[in-house]
Amino acid sequence: AGASPEDLRLVEALKAGDEPAFTEILNQYHSSMIRVAMMYVSSRAVAEEVVQETWLGVIKGLARFEGRSSLKTWIYRILTNTAKTRAEREGRSIPFSSLAGESDEEGVVDADRFHDASHPNWGGHWEAYPRSWSEMPEQRLLSNEIRGRIEDAVETLPATQRTVIRLRDIEGFSSEEVCSLLEISEGNQRVLLHRARSKVRAAIEDYLDQEDE
Repeated sequence: AGASPEDLRLVEALKAGDEPAFTEILNQYHSSMIRVAMMYVSSRAVAEEVVQETWLGVIKGLARFEGRSSLKTWIYRILTNTAKTRAEREGRSIPFSSLAGESDEEGVVDADRFHDASHPNWGGHWEAYPRSWSEMPEQRLLSNEIRGRIEDAVETLPATQRTVIRLRDIEGFSSEEVCSLLEISEGNQRVLLHRARSKVRAAIEDYLDQEDE
């Protein structure tokens, strides 16, 4: 999607040196940009350097902003390119170009949750359905313990899956924005997100089942 009228208003204000306009986008994106940068680099200190460099790039590049993407996507593209360059120097690049380790044959849910293919009526169908989180009290799902388990589960994911689920489910990016930022196809983005969500959900189900025993 292209730039919105609000995006264009902000860009013109920034070009004119409007300090409140810069404060507006700084407040809107800065914390999220730190978190996204940390997906690529080794520490928060380095992430903060990446974000500072990104803001300089944004200010210097405003004259070249053509509105073919949203202002948000344009800013985060500068951020991810800056972070990738820094990560490559640190030997921490994320292999999106080849999607290494993301074979289409990789299962997203343990095979023992399905009936054997030879079953006369239910071959390949669910034997143990995913536990419904909607049946759990909201307070329990939002507890620090559960959120910590979710964070731990996300951290165990392959780098590509971890990046996609963080952008989609934590930072709130749309699928179109993620595809643009990571330069992957919609199909790859969808597969990576589905696998990541399935693994995180399975990890939390295992934890909840252990609690209930």
